[in-house]
Amino acid sequence: MDAETIQSPDHEEVATMIDNPYYSPDVHQDFELVSIGRLELEDGGVIDDCRLAVRTWGTLNEEKDNAILIPTWYSGTHQIWADAYVGPGHALDPEKYFILAVNQIGNGLSTSPHNVENPDIAMSRFPDVRIGDDVVAQERLLREHFGIEKLALVVGGSMGAQQTYEWAVRFPAKVLRAAPIAGTARNTPHDFLFTETLIEQIHSDPGFAGGEYATHAQVEDGLKRHAHLWATMGFSTEFWRQEKWSALGFTSREQFLTDFLEPYFTAMDPNALLTMAWKWQRGDVSRHTDGDLAAALGRITAKTYVMPIDEDMFFPVRDCAAEQRLIPGSELRVIEDVHGHLGLFAVDPGFIPQIDRHLADLLDEPVEMAVDAGAAAPPR
Repeated sequence: MDAETIQSPDHEEVATMIDNPYYSPDVHQDFELVSIGRLELEDGGVIDDCRLAVRTWGTLNEEKDNAILIPTWYSGTHQIWADAYVGPGHALDPEKYFILAVNQIGNGLSTSPHNVENPDIAMSRFPDVRIGDDVVAQERLLREHFGIEKLALVVGGSMGAQQTYEWAVRFPAKVLRAAPIAGTARNTPHDFLFTETLIEQIHSDPGFAGGEYATHAQVEDGLKRHAHLWATMGFSTEFWRQEKWSALGFTSREQFLTDFLEPYFTAMDPNALLTMAWKWQRGDVSRHTDGDLAAALGRITAKTYVMPIDEDMFFPVRDCAAEQRLIPGSELRVIEDVHGHLGLFAVDPGFIPQIDRHLADLLDEPVEMAVDAGAAAPPR
């Protein structure tokens, strides 16, 4: 049996605590689960025991001012950062910095619909979680578990960029530098609508059963369609025109879909993907300023490099540049990569050297705290 079951109030069996091997330490290595306790959510829900999956590298210095935070992106975990971004010789160098990758709520490793112990919020009953909830949880984790009150850098891609913006706007006194990569501070209407199509592929599979499936394998058809939509927008028009999949070792476009993209998504928990997609759609720092994006981004005191990918079809350069112009003292650093948004997986040999160069420049920027860290907006 892949899932434990409980009796609902109307005596129907519902699934909870699905054992999905994809989210095991064999696949995603060297992390620990840290409880931050009860988390009250922006939209009114509650996670009584919110656990965050955390991977760390390096050593926190005595002043506790060499910490770098990495929030994760949609479907991703800390593992891609371990594999491609962090290490000696990179800008994210554990010999210099104490680096923490914190998996977002609902990503399958941290508290998520399929692994939460409380049956009242398991599976389809999992509450709505926003980007702001992730950042409040991360701030509490850093402060209470590690004693970290300020960050040398917050850097993240895609949904990690959304969280980076939220950090810089919500806790400006705690963030010295910020590097949102391939993401925006306020999601666009077009991006919202496309993400809705990703959600629909999962909902439309009869095996989804309203979110009460016994195993992710029952939703394989919907997850495959979900993967195919990622092929249309995650990779750029130029990626397909130039047949870049051949450089990755595939003999045809069809093989790339069936042997790479489909297995990637069909291994995952559908409710976890839906949880992340819902919050992705609603990423918006301007909710702190009654919808005034300029006012929200004007709060940022961190030295900020906005880093879009030139062929990104989710978060085009024009959208990122428009926001960058609203951030005091910021710079636009465009990453060139024909792969588009999924260039974040560092499949092109030219991608990480660009990331390292820009992040090294940013980390070399002298910065000072604008106000005392104690003045940061208090977490709920």
